Parts: sequence; C-alpha cells; structure tokens
Amino acid sequence: MKQILQVFNRVPLIYQIMIGLVIGIGISLVSPDIGKDLSLLGIIFVGALKGIAPLLVFFLVIAAVCRHKAGQSSGMKKIITMYMIGMFLSALIAVFASFLFPTTLHLTNIAQDTKAPEGIAEVLITLLKNIVDNPLHAIMTGNYIGILGWSIVIGFALRHAKEEIKETFVGISEAITTVVQWVIRLAPFGIMGLVAESIATNGIEALLEYAVLLGTLLGSMFFVALVINPIIVFAVMKRNPFPLTFKCLRESGITAFFTRSSAANIPVNMNMAKRLGLSPDLYSIAIPLGATINMAGAAITITIMTLAAVNTLQIPVDISTAILLSIIATIGSCGASGVAGGSLLLIPLACSLFGISNDIAMQVVGVGFIIGVLQDSTETALNSSTDILFVAAADFAKNGYPENLEEGRITPLKTELAE
Repeated sequence: MKQILQVFNRVPLIYQIMIGLVIGIGISLVSPDIGKDLSLLGIIFVGALKGIAPLLVFFLVIAAVCRHKAGQSSGMKKIITMYMIGMFLSALIAVFASFLFPTTLHLTNIAQDTKAPEGIAEVLITLLKNIVDNPLHAIMTGNYIGILGWSIVIGFALRHAKEEIKETFVGISEAITTVVQWVIRLAPFGIMGLVAESIATNGIEALLEYAVLLGTLLGSMFFVALVINPIIVFAVMKRNPFPLTFKCLRESGITAFFTRSSAANIPVNMNMAKRLGLSPDLYSIAIPLGATINMAGAAITITIMTLAAVNTLQIPVDISTAILLSIIATIGSCGASGVAGGSLLLIPLACSLFGISNDIAMQVVGVGFIIGVLQDSTETALNSSTDILFVAAADFAKNGYPENLEEGRITPLKTELAE
C-alpha cells in the first residue's frame, strides 16, 4: 500500500484529475446508474472544500494582518483595480458578442420562487449587511465578506499583541493549510464523481435548443480568459503572460469548472498561491475577496442574457445604452455571490434598464437555469482562475517573476513558468 501511495503521489495532480475525469465520463456513459452513485465522491470533496475554506480564510487573514508592518505596501489597490477593469472589459466583450451573434429566446411561463434584487442599492446593502454579520454565523454559512471584515478587524487588534500570540495564529493557519493540501489530494476522486453524476443526470439534450446562446456565452468567456486577461496581466507584469495564464486555467479553472463554486475553490487557489511563492500577506486577503467580488463570468452572463431578452422583444439598443449596461453588469457582478441564485438573479436588474417587466425577466432567468450545467461551470472557472491569475501577476510585478525568485521563496514552478 505504501508503494502504491508513493507512485500515486509522484503523478502530477493535474494528470490525476484528467484521469479521474476520463474514468468518470466512461462510467457514466456505460452505466448511468453507477454514475449517479458516484456522486457521493463529489459531494464529499466539495463539502470538504466548502467546510475548511471559511476557517482557512479567517485564520490566514488574521495572521497576515497582525504581522503586517506599518508603511508596508500590500498591493491590494492594484489587484482591486485589475478586478474592476477585468469585469468591465468582460461586459463590453459580451456586448460586442451579442451584436455579432444576436440571439433570441423562446420564453414560456417558467416559474421561479426566488426573489431577484430590485436595484443596485439592494445588492450593495446586502453586501454591507454581510460585512457586519455575526462572525461565527459568517464562518458557518460561508459569508466571506463577513469573514474578511471580522478577520481584518481582529488582525488589526492583534498588531500590538505579544509575538507568541501572533505566532499562535500563524501556527493555526499553517495547520489548516496542511489540511487543505490533504483535501486537495482527493480532487481526482471528487472530480470523477462530479462529472459522472452530471453526465448521467443531465445529458446534453436540454442544451441543444440553446446552442447559439451557449456558444455566445462560452465564446465570450474563453475570449476573456485567453485574450483580455493576458493583456491585463501583460500590462502589469511587462512580460509574456501566457505561461502563468495557462497554469492558472489548468490548476484552478478545471477544479472550479466541476465544483461550480468559487467558495469551494478558495482552498485550491490558496494552495496554488503558496506553491507559486506569493506573499501570504497579499493572497490571504486578495483571493477570498476575489471569490466575492471578482465576477467577470457573471458580468458576461448578465449582459448576454439581458441582450438576448432585448433582441427577443425587438428593443433597439444604442452604444451609450450598451455601455451603461456594461457598467450595471460590472457593479451588479460584485454582489452576485451575496444574492441567492448568483449571477442569474441579477438579470432582472439589468433588464429593468430597458423597461422589461420582472415577469419576462424571470423567464430569462429560467432559461439560464436550463443551460446552467455549462454556463455556470464555465463562469465559475473563469471567475476563480482570474482570482489567482491577477493576484500572481500583481505579486510578480512587485517582487519579481519566478525566474528571479528571492531567497526563501518557493521555487518548484520556476522551470515550468519559464518554458
């Protein structure tokens, strides 16, 4: 058994995940019933990630803030700027894609029980309320805005505490990080269960009717991931962005695609940031913040689905209105994770810009749920991989690319990134 584990550990994790992916697809195609039974593996994996992520963020942020030296640049301003620019450009790309490939919807009476927000103010108020949520409740419910808020406050309160107390929090954060690494080693089995259950349960029949809409959505997300994001990263790092871009897509994007949860992917991104040798003071705050407000995929979904409704109702759209829609999609996307239903339930907010009634807008939301198998998976993959990509770019711009690592920083990725 020990020899089997040694051989297993020598295989790179990304290859293990791909093997699990192939096995899961094969099993679900041969026997859908067995594929559904394998869903337990996926449930355990995603549950473990979601369970450990709030504790990881809470203690990492406290440790980072209490050790932060006064006057030391954190780099957060640059990362937040990258987040905002990335989301706005994503919304603009979605507008252009909708103009190039206009789509219409077959709207029916699709009932939805969930209430959508009535305006940007409601979205922002929800975020503000989440900040002051009970810290224990925030940890239990995965409210990362609340977790970040309270952990930063506690971290500042510990700035003048004894070094022994600070080291205690550092030790706890390192122990939780080790647990996260153990959980991530289960990714091949978790991915196998998730993909097997998804194919066995959903198939592709329900997606065929919306092939053009899906193509526009996914094409826009791929364009942002492979063109827009690298341009932003190049502007920050001043060097070839593609090795880092592809690495983030492989290691973060693939896992996020199958978990369909930015929160569940926080430990994956944290683990990757550590192996990249990024500053804990930076990534411990920036990554969970990105999982909450950096939603380029959501901006694309909101924009394209809204314009599909506009085309269906034959409402004319001028350039200024399209730009205003992009701004609304950008602001709304920041609050997507704070609203039950995510990005889809912010579609009525954008539809209101064109005077579309809430009844019709909620039918559009219903269409979104039908294609959500691929739309939501790809959206999450773009969102989560962009989090670690932008954080890494900002850190490398400040502290040097892995080819010139400072003494004591982690180096395993140096050769791979230089290729």
